[in-house]
Amino acid sequence: MKTAREAFIATAKERIIIFDGAYGTEIQAYKLTEEDYLGDLKLSHDQKGNNDLLSLTRPDVIGAIHESYLDAGADMIETNTFSSTQISMADYGCEHLVKDINVQSAKIAREACDRVEAKDGKRRFVAGSIGPTNKTLSISPDVNDPGFREIDYDYLKDVYREQCDALIEGRVDFLLIETIFDTLNAKCAAMAANEAVQAADRDVPVMISMTLTDMSGRNLSGHTVEAFWHAIRHVKPLTIGLNCSFGADLLRPHLAELSKQADALILAFPNAGLPNELGEYDELPDETAKLIGAWLDEGLVNAVGGCCGTTPAHIAAIAKTVSDRAPREIPEVHLQTRLAGLDPFVMAT
Repeated sequence: MKTAREAFIATAKERIIIFDGAYGTEIQAYKLTEEDYLGDLKLSHDQKGNNDLLSLTRPDVIGAIHESYLDAGADMIETNTFSSTQISMADYGCEHLVKDINVQSAKIAREACDRVEAKDGKRRFVAGSIGPTNKTLSISPDVNDPGFREIDYDYLKDVYREQCDALIEGRVDFLLIETIFDTLNAKCAAMAANEAVQAADRDVPVMISMTLTDMSGRNLSGHTVEAFWHAIRHVKPLTIGLNCSFGADLLRPHLAELSKQADALILAFPNAGLPNELGEYDELPDETAKLIGAWLDEGLVNAVGGCCGTTPAHIAAIAKTVSDRAPREIPEVHLQTRLAGLDPFVMAT
């Protein structure tokens, strides 16, 4: 049986891979109460809104959402662990549950994939979601003290390492470092991921996805997509891409620039447009799919899904749109560079 890396690359050579969509809005649709979030746990803080905790207290909800995306056509789903780090869980007094949440979330996603695979025999993948946390290594939170940092590199690496170890234990196929707004945070997470992979003695490829904070195409630490790629290229991610930020139309020029630069597969998952004045997303599935269709005309992506505001209906519409379209080809000049270095990405092909 092919490894996840081998199977993913083989599939990406044949067609565009479908990723899943948003989880927050899907969870909101269940109208869960504080009791649903808390379950049998004895915790001192209110937990409503702590969506990652539901992997422990309402695994049925998370499993159902996973299967709804798989049924919509997703080849890969992400774990319900966007905020499952010591830093993010501190807001809810749940630091002691970080390992349990990550392991259980990975198992729920794996089991959902296994159930669907058993029906049709089609390989599905689980990406361990590693969110950005609300701390930054590059920027001071105090305008009066530019040199101040709330955390240091070693501490953040330990935080990411705990999450990576647990996700691997739960049997994820990939580690997805996503929604990155600080390039140094991404480098730190990637180092933690690589250490965890080496310790586990398993091939668990890293995926990296940047988010843009303004229309100029830069992240919060001031890097363009080109600068970001060159800053993390040494990690040799299986996929590089963009997520969140804007809708597919506004993301397109920045994605085009990254596509020209990167010698890795491109994974992109935009929001369903921009939020309205109530913070809700009004872009309908067919509209999102049509805008992503423009990406395909330029050959920009190898894998595509949705971020904020997207639903299983959005993923189904995207899957239909890309079903007969060719995936992006890695620029030949970059491919030769990888071949010369015997890069594991090329060796797997």
